[in-house]
Amino acid sequence: MDQRSWARLWAALGGDPDLSERVRLVPRTSPDGAGGVLPARLPVRELARSTVAVCALAAAEFEARCVTGGAGTAVPGVGVDDGAVATAFVSERRLRIDGRAPATFAPLSRFWRTDGGWLRTHANYPHHRARLLSALGVPDDGDDEALAAAVAAVLAERRAEDVEEAVYAAGGLAVAVRTPGQWSAHPQGSAVARLPLVGMERLDDAPALSLPSPGSGPRVLDLTRVIAGPVATRTLALLGADVLRIDSPHLPESADAHADTGFGKRSALLDLASRSGRASFEELLGKAHVVVTGYRPGALDRFGLSAGELAGRRPGVVVAELSAWGGPGVGPWGGRRGFDSLVQAASGIAVTEGGADGGPGVLPAQALDHGTGYLLAAAVLRSLTDQRSGGGSRLVRSALARTAHWLQHELEDPQAREEPDEAGEPYDPADWLDETGSPLGRLRHAVSPVAYDGGPGGWARPPGRPGADAPVWE
Repeated sequence: MDQRSWARLWAALGGDPDLSERVRLVPRTSPDGAGGVLPARLPVRELARSTVAVCALAAAEFEARCVTGGAGTAVPGVGVDDGAVATAFVSERRLRIDGRAPATFAPLSRFWRTDGGWLRTHANYPHHRARLLSALGVPDDGDDEALAAAVAAVLAERRAEDVEEAVYAAGGLAVAVRTPGQWSAHPQGSAVARLPLVGMERLDDAPALSLPSPGSGPRVLDLTRVIAGPVATRTLALLGADVLRIDSPHLPESADAHADTGFGKRSALLDLASRSGRASFEELLGKAHVVVTGYRPGALDRFGLSAGELAGRRPGVVVAELSAWGGPGVGPWGGRRGFDSLVQAASGIAVTEGGADGGPGVLPAQALDHGTGYLLAAAVLRSLTDQRSGGGSRLVRSALARTAHWLQHELEDPQAREEPDEAGEPYDPADWLDETGSPLGRLRHAVSPVAYDGGPGGWARPPGRPGADAPVWE
């Protein structure tokens, strides 16, 4: 591992630099020895290693300092295995539900040729699909093959940038594929580059909240969807947190995505627009230690769920906010919706990873999602640890676009420096897959790459059915 990369990341999280010696690496190569896991032109493997390393170290530190010991307790050693990391970074692709591969990208979520460039769309959710088609003036006849042909014909005659704005105005999701230089010159790319990789703020001087009982973890309210936020809360659940995911009964969610990221959690439905739903949420907040949000920036503010308001009603809480483009006030796109695939397209990653035919390409994993998820979990754990001595409600912020900037401009490619004898055992993803029975069926799934000496070997519970649990703490 390029220790400089993850050590800088650990320092950015406010970690004790003396703990850097606690991390050890188990590298993996392909069976023919030709290259490492997560192969890409950009240093994706180093992003994955570094984010998992700091997350595991933050977990080990929290365990030693806050759960089982105190300030002088030794922090356990941390192991980072390339095989476990690579498998976990594509966990949604490795998942099998009673032998069935999950659905990933919908037919209208893809790259399209336009008049003078490429466009990337995201239409996995029914409401995003409907808004995309409405913006393009294409009636939905339910025939995906015919729809794809109709969309392609419309886009071939329009500029990608024009479609980008039209679809956004309709509430849909589409971005023009840009080069790295074009993104750096774009007001949003410029604004994102000025952000810290992970924002960590102290909001007040409230005393730290006590854990529910000796040896237990924090209570976490999970208001996130898709991959990045749920990966963060899935990791916190692995480490002993009581994670309760809250979804609206009015928004559809992918059952397959829930099966991948629901390990260790419970799942409840609450309508925050209703009086009873708000009352239930306030009761939960009154005993929560952490609130993680991942909806479009500002979307939850009307329910009083901004960081400042949450801290005002629950002094000592840690609020973690995830966004695609940087959040409100960060450039012209800060408040827009977004997904990993769209950020890859807009930021120039798709061009860098493009194929020999000149078309755009993709990273070998939804690495912005997964990497940001582990970063967010690490920042939450570090905030909880710092609270033990310093108190204060805390705010943590991360953005997929800022993780993309880190990957493109701040991470070095360690393969250029690694000695040949660093090579380890051949990589076989089967070594890092497990099987678990669940209410959703028999699951084959990736194990967590977050590991430290004496740490948990797996999640305490499998994912249940979305919304099947009562909105109460255990």
